[in-house]
Amino acid sequence: MTVYEELIEMKVPAKPEYVGVVRLTVSGVANRVGYTYDEIEDIKVAIAEACTNVVDHAYDDEGLISLQFHVHDQFVEFKIADDGTNVDVEELKKYRGPIQPDEPIQKLNEGGLGLFLIETLMDDVEIRKNKGVAIVMKKYFQKDGVAHGTNGIETETINKHR
Repeated sequence: MTVYEELIEMKVPAKPEYVGVVRLTVSGVANRVGYTYDEIEDIKVAIAEACTNVVDHAYDDEGLISLQFHVHDQFVEFKIADDGTNVDVEELKKYRGPIQPDEPIQKLNEGGLGLFLIETLMDDVEIRKNKGVAIVMKKYFQKDGVAHGTNGIETETINKHR
């Protein structure tokens, strides 16, 4: 198996009109590294939710969204970060976790659904506090039991010794 790592970085203004630009970019990167159509759609939704959180909550005025897509051999790590000071990470973490099935949908907190959605669609999610807030998400390859090469072509079967 080939060890393969690449890093794609970009910064965009924390404005709603740039969330679509980020969605298109992540779609291209995800397609390039071999995710399936459904996985790409999941990634696009999760990244858009994370960027929308920055747009809505990170800054009083203007700021930037920093994006890193780190391609590893077994997964891609997507990091969406800001330098804003408006978000209390501990308060944000309270909204993590499953929605209670017995709770009426009218009583759900509007702010918690984005994080819930991100955690549902991605394989691993971590919220970090540095200067601002960073949401680090991982999406692993091989969900279908088939390994994908970084050129998008299936290269080998997982668990071929079974």
